[in-house]
This record gives sequence, C-alpha cells and structure tokens, in this order.
Amino acid sequence: MNAKREPPEFRDLILKSAEGWEDARPFPDNGLNVSFVSGDPRSLSIRVRYYQKKSEKLFAGRAWFGPGAEGPPGYAHGGSQAALLDEGMGAVAWLSGHSVVAAKIEINFRIPLPLGTTLTVWGEIDRVEGRKVFTRGRIESDTGQIYADGTGLFIVIDPEEIKKRVKKA
Repeated sequence: MNAKREPPEFRDLILKSAEGWEDARPFPDNGLNVSFVSGDPRSLSIRVRYYQKKSEKLFAGRAWFGPGAEGPPGYAHGGSQAALLDEGMGAVAWLSGHSVVAAKIEINFRIPLPLGTTLTVWGEIDRVEGRKVFTRGRIESDTGQIYADGTGLFIVIDPEEIKKRVKKA
C-alpha cells in the first residue's frame, strides 16, 4: 500500500498511452469549479484529470484516491469510488453531446482500492434511447486490475434549465 506517499500533482495525472488523447473538460464552465469529485485539483480525497480521444469517442480520467476518501482503514470508501464512476459515466455522455443528469447508477466493487493509488477511470456510452443515455464505466489499475465497475442511466436535460436553477439557488 502506498498511502504514505506524497499525492501526485494534477499536472502529473497523465494517461499512460497519451497518444491521440487530449485534456477534456466534460461539463459546462459555471465559473465556480465546484464539482464534488473533480472540482479541486489539490483535494486530499480524489484528484482526477479527464481526457478524451475525439476521433474514437473515447473517454478516460486519471485519478488518485487520498486519505480524505478513506472508508475501511487504508482503503478508499465505496462511496468515493461510486462518485468517481458516476461523474465519469456522466462525463462521457456530456462529451458526446448529451446534457444529462444521473437517474440510476449500479456499481460493482471487485476488490478493495488502497489509498494512495493512481488509476484510470474509463467511461463509454452503451446506447441511446430517446432521452435515455446508457453508459458503462470502470476503475482500473495500470496493470489491468478492475477495482470497481458499473452502469448508468442518464437522462438528457435542457442545460439552460439547469443554469436557471443554479442562479436561483
């Protein structure tokens, strides 16, 4: 377990095979940068940097789980993993042109995720049925070990409606 190491800087969260990948900002910029998962590049819970490969409609993120994400001693809380998968699966929908919110996510925890681990979160669209966008995602080590995977149902919404609601709050 490498939880005692210094956390990686945001700029160092680089995709292993970076050829053809570019930095991605999946969600509209509201000027606040307040995402629970990816809003703070200096977070001691989760740090994540997103990438896309536009030519193949691929999405990935490099993430690190720190001491603020602890659940069982020395391991990431399942909720922190679910939050990363939720955001990753939603991000792939947004990057593909679907303004969505989550309606249902299902997460499978495969093995405990040690704190201090840097890994990759993958997301892809399974299918689109009208306003429903079905996605899949997984959290995977650099050696291919899957810590968690899941599926999501996201519903297309009007992004202008969300802006109106945010301004009222």
